[in-house]
Amino acid sequence: MHKPKTTNILFCGIGGQGVLKASEVAAWAAVLSGYEVKKSEVHGMAQRGGSVESHVRFGSRVFSPLIPKGRAQFLVPFYAAEAARLKGYLGAAGRDLSSDLEDAQSKLGDRRYVNVFLLGRLSRFLGIKEQAWIAALEAVFAARYLAENKKAFYLGRDGKR
Repeated sequence: MHKPKTTNILFCGIGGQGVLKASEVAAWAAVLSGYEVKKSEVHGMAQRGGSVESHVRFGSRVFSPLIPKGRAQFLVPFYAAEAARLKGYLGAAGRDLSSDLEDAQSKLGDRRYVNVFLLGRLSRFLGIKEQAWIAALEAVFAARYLAENKKAFYLGRDGKR
């Protein structure tokens, strides 16, 4: 199988769900793994509840922060209606984590951690080592939120909390 030179991940949801935080963690994990990274954010309404999407692209060389339609390898939705709206970005062989969204919602006691649970699930499919993901979580989250976010990450990654 041909491995793409650039990995394209589209995060989407609505304001307040942690779309931007999740994309920041993914971008940091890629940077810490030695990749060139480009990230772009598209905000809908500037308040809780508006559409939010973030494009994360990494590889040995990345020329644009925006994922062309039909070229995303991963669609990581935090809100099902946004996944449906942006499905056209997903490539034919791409992976839609919508079913993992349902899994996250059923396994987590607190929906504030759905974004990090899905990062854990996404981490299974990327060639980024676990230590880079943990370092990225530590770089992005304040110390007082770190323990719970790590638990959610591992629950998504390994199924254990």
